[in-house]
Amino acid sequence: MRTAEWDGGPSVLARAAAVLDAFGADTTELGISELARRTGLAKSTAHRLAGELVRIGWLEQAGTKVRLGMHLFELGQLVPRQRALREAALPFMEDLREATNSNVHLAVLEGIEVVYVEILRVRDSQPLPSRVGGRLPAHATGVGKAILAFSPADVVKARIDAGLTRRTAYTVIMPGPLMRELATIRESGISYDRQESAMGVVCAAAPVFGADGRVLGGLSVTGRAERLDTERMAPAVRTAALTLSRQLGAPLRRASTRS
Repeated sequence: MRTAEWDGGPSVLARAAAVLDAFGADTTELGISELARRTGLAKSTAHRLAGELVRIGWLEQAGTKVRLGMHLFELGQLVPRQRALREAALPFMEDLREATNSNVHLAVLEGIEVVYVEILRVRDSQPLPSRVGGRLPAHATGVGKAILAFSPADVVKARIDAGLTRRTAYTVIMPGPLMRELATIRESGISYDRQESAMGVVCAAAPVFGADGRVLGGLSVTGRAERLDTERMAPAVRTAALTLSRQLGAPLRRASTRS
């Protein structure tokens, strides 16, 4: 969550952004008092901004509370990078879901976190920590590690410098083990989440590359630890990611992107 205070004091835009950033996966509806507490704004200011955001469709009223509006969702679908990758990936994701009978995720790296741009769930899927538009720390997810492994060194350094936060007892929180794991991923083309993002959840993931050879995102199959054999699923995930990469124009032989 960003703070409302920017250099030189908060502008109206900064305060409005702070109101929008106050929402999260576990807080989809907020009252004015809670908005004020989370943003550091005066209650009267939070009330006025929330009212204006409701008027333009960025928030919507939910009784005495407010929630994010559909107009934000509509704008999000227009983000070029997300839209182009999602549209290209969907047929491969559908085939992968059918072949593995597992949940399929597509994510991109945004700063030090992964953002899920599409999720195809199986019918009997149990709750997962991921959601479309949701964020998770890159080092604690299969898709995040798949992307980090082929990212420039300064990207990996930024993730480490920000702190490798612990989400479960299995999350890798030390730089040395993480760097060794990323080296292994570069060799195999496959990464794993072994209950690192949430207890009981596992995945196998692979990187997706663009026409310039740079990593664009990560593709994964995800499920419950007691039901999903990640090593058995790994070849299907890697094949899907490689085929998608070729569809996007990625060269068959890539030079390392690390520096």
